[in-house]
Amino acid sequence: MTEPVYINLEFTPNPNTLKYSVNRQLIEAGAVNFTRLVDAEAASPLAAKLFNIPGICGVMVGRDFITVTKTEEGDWDVVHKTSSSIIEQHLTAHEPVMKGDYLQAAAHKGGGTEIENKIREILDNEIRPAVAMDGGDITFEKFEDGVVYVYLQGSCSGCPSSTATLKMGIERRLQEAIPSVREVVAV
Repeated sequence: MTEPVYINLEFTPNPNTLKYSVNRQLIEAGAVNFTRLVDAEAASPLAAKLFNIPGICGVMVGRDFITVTKTEEGDWDVVHKTSSSIIEQHLTAHEPVMKGDYLQAAAHKGGGTEIENKIREILDNEIRPAVAMDGGDITFEKFEDGVVYVYLQGSCSGCPSSTATLKMGIERRLQEAIPSVREVVAV
């Protein structure tokens, strides 16, 4: 007999995003962010179901959590009640969270310069776990002319405190470890 699905609602620093922690491993590592229904349909049956809730404009699937972001017009009563119900039903039925072929295609892309690899290592080992606690994610895009370009996803996207996190936390940590980093910019 399988343990029942437990869902814990957590508020995030972003007033338009809720985080649902679950007692299941949803993906092996990192997070997958969706901002369009068509992308969710191609990769995640669960995210696609959540996108069908009126007012949802973003879904992120993490290792053991899901964040949903609503539009300004979205009604939290509808979004929350429906989201938690869909997540519980989906996981209880043991339906796939992600499509297997999508996960294989999205496997971590290695390679790059020594500095890029060091940036990825700091982001993956130090910063992403902390950001995930607030229902968000940060991924490396590129390093060019002393500037680190990153994507902020989930609750971090559009969060009022994301600029402070980016400049005071992430930028400072990367500059401390890698003197050639001048700035960190969200794309």
